[in-house]
Amino acid sequence: MVRFKNRYIVLEVKPYNKNNEQLMFKNTALAHAVNKKVQYLYGDFGAAAIRDGFDVKYCNKHTKIALIKTRHGPHKFVLRASPLINEVGGQQVKTSILYIGATMKHCFLFIRKHQEKKLEQMWSRLRTENERKEMETALMTLTPAMKDFK
Repeated sequence: MVRFKNRYIVLEVKPYNKNNEQLMFKNTALAHAVNKKVQYLYGDFGAAAIRDGFDVKYCNKHTKIALIKTRHGPHKFVLRASPLINEVGGQQVKTSILYIGATMKHCFLFIRKHQEKKLEQMWSRLRTENERKEMETALMTLTPAMKDFK
């Protein structure tokens, strides 16, 4: 049996304008935006290459972090197209690649550390203890898949 290697890409998806509006995007919207950009840059060949094994595994609207799974080899198409994404779900965005990993475990560990840093930055701006607890639960929300990697 052949083993398929995967690559996991951690993206930060920020709203284009600087105000603190909540960016509401779903896994499917981000997957569609990546597919659309790969199709635009590489045509049918690129779109067909990434189709197998491509999935958006995780999105956090508070930290604006997303995790994309793709096959090793065609992951280069996704890597080159991701920073060029301008629109996700009808909203103007800027995307940047934070981390590329071979396992989901290492990506989730990176995401947790990154979210802890974000929480420390936001902690000083919050006034009440109740606001701090709400922000901590929002930022440190883990999907069922991530709970195994604590």
